[in-house]
Amino acid sequence: MTDSLSYIISESERSGRDFFDIVIEEDMKETGKSRDESFSDMRDMYRAMKDSIFNYNPELKSHSGMTGTDGAKITKRITEGKMICGPLISKVMERALMVAESNACMKRIVAAPTAGSCGVMPAVLVTAEETYDFDEDKMVEALFVAGGIGGVIACRASLAGATGGCQAEIGSASAMAAGALTFLFDNDARKIANSAALALKGLMGLVCDPVAGLVEVPCVKRNVIGAVNAVTCTDMTLAGIESKIPPDEVIDAMRAVGRCMVPELKETGKGGLAGTLSGCRIRDELKKGKER
Repeated sequence: MTDSLSYIISESERSGRDFFDIVIEEDMKETGKSRDESFSDMRDMYRAMKDSIFNYNPELKSHSGMTGTDGAKITKRITEGKMICGPLISKVMERALMVAESNACMKRIVAAPTAGSCGVMPAVLVTAEETYDFDEDKMVEALFVAGGIGGVIACRASLAGATGGCQAEIGSASAMAAGALTFLFDNDARKIANSAALALKGLMGLVCDPVAGLVEVPCVKRNVIGAVNAVTCTDMTLAGIESKIPPDEVIDAMRAVGRCMVPELKETGKGGLAGTLSGCRIRDELKKGKER
């Protein structure tokens, strides 16, 4: 996979090929698959994402007891017509919670790009498909766009909380979702990359501080923030708002910020929210429960 969004932009403008086409060809080179095989595999991935939403169990709790049932609370509020947010954002919130909770409850999800950030992409893309009646092929193409953005981030920086903090997980997922969503409305490589840059900028510096070392608190609710951020960054881009810092430089800045983070803020479960009095109490209670 290429390590530069600027390359994809220049190649798209030079050849007239769109972002999706450039990414799927890169995938074919890496995997040795045919175009049909590559597309079919990504279709399976998208369908698995949809299943992770529609197979949500509103009564299931994680083993720790910290996670579960919150997606159903948003569903209830939507049904009662009490949401302050509009219909699309409300659905995005609901589904980001559902998928992230399902991950904590050991149900099948798609790590996109990680298990801890698995709720962002399905929430944004499946809701967009339903709301705007996109066909499945278009959604699969959007997933390739997201994959291309994620591939560049992985090459230039990191997708791991242990390396770059939660900005590398939720931030990257948000950037991928923003680029994919933009692609659905405007097949312009420069705008797609711009949306990704805006999304990543908005979550830059986000630390990875899982309470008791589990991908539950605050991880699940951060999926909502990442998903909503993706939608707002897409709208900003489509309105003509541009990132003053080029996308590749934004990714490089994220890498630099991650390197500046102390180990306590990178998935060790020692700093941030994990290091609060309540976070330590929860950790100790769970540890005692295991020892019994």
